[in-house]
Amino acid sequence: MLGSTSKRPKSKNGLYIAHLNKTEFPHQCLRLLPGCQGKDRNMSVSDLPRKEANVLKGHEGAVLAARFNSDGNYCLSCGKDRTIRLWNPHRGIHIKTYKSHGREVRDVHVTPDNSKLCSCGGDRQIFYWDVSTGRVIRKFRGHDGEVNAVKFNEYASVVVSAGYDRSLRAWDCRSHNTEPIQIIDSFLDTVMSVCLTNTEIIGGSVDGTVRTFDIRIGREISDDLGQPVNCISMSNDGNCILASCLDSTLRLLDRSTGELLQEYKGHACKSYKMDCCLTNTDAHVTSGSEDGSIFFWDLVDASVVSKFQAHASVVTSVSYHPKDNCLITSSVDGTVRVWKT
Repeated sequence: MLGSTSKRPKSKNGLYIAHLNKTEFPHQCLRLLPGCQGKDRNMSVSDLPRKEANVLKGHEGAVLAARFNSDGNYCLSCGKDRTIRLWNPHRGIHIKTYKSHGREVRDVHVTPDNSKLCSCGGDRQIFYWDVSTGRVIRKFRGHDGEVNAVKFNEYASVVVSAGYDRSLRAWDCRSHNTEPIQIIDSFLDTVMSVCLTNTEIIGGSVDGTVRTFDIRIGREISDDLGQPVNCISMSNDGNCILASCLDSTLRLLDRSTGELLQEYKGHACKSYKMDCCLTNTDAHVTSGSEDGSIFFWDLVDASVVSKFQAHASVVTSVSYHPKDNCLITSSVDGTVRVWKT
């Protein structure tokens, strides 16, 4: 448990509101998001990926998440069929399948050196795997319900998980102890998503909050969005949090002040957990939709700059390549699709 909790001062609708006019907001955004400046900021919409390069088939049933590895050369997917699959998405090749979960696998994350991965799902456990051998090194047990999300820290020494039991839990990968080294249980409802920095754990919850926990000083800061949060994603420079809410709205928050910088609408997100993220230049925001579409919005003015039909059913996950104009998406239709310019 952490020591103290504080809520930022709020305006009437629960958040600071940035002035969204043409002169003030772009200035604020460019200050927050250096990646938006110069030629990257003015990247042509034609540079956004929307051409199908490969379809990755093999899962039996809905694919719940797809994630690029740290250099973007490979990706992992997981789903209802209780498996994790490793792919070369650029060549459309399936490399390996990982089987050990007793129920659906909801999330997967790989270490920066590609040697280990962690996964979670409906069996209430976090699995810690050796990538090359496919062996489960350790199983972490302690959540009292399904586990929705997992993330490694920067050094791959700790895994943090987000659970249906309203908690975030941290696990030491280097120790043989399978008990959590930290439990954060101040949420009032299911925790759907987690992000990490060097010193903070950030969770998004169905209780409508994004909570930031400073693990050095034991402080919690809570930002109330007023709508259930089903996914959070950090900008590449770490200055902003993008939150997907179940009122079919993405909200961009300034991490340092809690200001609501912008809202992105047009897609359908009312019933499913769906990922959202920023492109690798922080110039555009992307998300799937329950109708199978992919949306790209301009970061600053929130206009829809690209929309296309990607899947036959709900898009559950989007992951943008760390360097190139490439996107992978997954869906309830059982496929992972690779999109390029």
